[in-house]
Amino acid sequence: MNRKILIVAAVLAVVLGAAWWQLGGQHSAEAATETEAEAATAAAPAAADVDISSITEMTMGPEDAKVTVTEYASFTCPHCANFHQTTFQDLKRDYIDTGKVHFIYRDVYFDRVGLWASMLARCAGPVRFFGISDMLYNQQKEWLSADDAVAISSNLRRIGKVAGLEEDQINACLEDADKAETLLAWFNQNAEADDIKSTPTLMINGEQYGNMSYSDLKAIIDEKLAE
Repeated sequence: MNRKILIVAAVLAVVLGAAWWQLGGQHSAEAATETEAEAATAAAPAAADVDISSITEMTMGPEDAKVTVTEYASFTCPHCANFHQTTFQDLKRDYIDTGKVHFIYRDVYFDRVGLWASMLARCAGPVRFFGISDMLYNQQKEWLSADDAVAISSNLRRIGKVAGLEEDQINACLEDADKAETLLAWFNQNAEADDIKSTPTLMINGEQYGNMSYSDLKAIIDEKLAE
């Protein structure tokens, strides 16, 4: 699907606000109407002016590592789930944990559910982010299998509670419309800067690569480490 349409649909999550959590709206990227798209487009310029300095980059590994790998991914993307369950585990073991790679994870919001999941993962800050992210990716099929928004939000809240978050804490995070707007502005800025059109996308020392096997990723990293 055209990325502009998907981003417009994501902006609608902010335009309509936390009411989606309370009322369980049925809107999706595929079902965006022309009227809704016009409303979201009208809101987009304001989003471009949002101060994104409050958004924390979620990282692993030393900042001064010779190689920086930035992953753009969505919690609703099956290929991203597979990447995190396979390739990322090898990358972490061989390069991140050994201090050879600085890893940056950046959310992509191609749908409102992906935004919700990101807000949950960020709820307890950087220390807990990757642990909750692992839960979201490992259980992706289960929590995304619900038929409506209310059920999906309930599934996400359940994951948050299993991760040790309090109900009030989860509610505050998921209903924070200002944070949602800031995250969307942050995503749009990153997506434009790095020309992100699909997930997962990897930026390795500023060069863009698509999804790949661990052997191919290893070869690229080793080449850059040897430079």
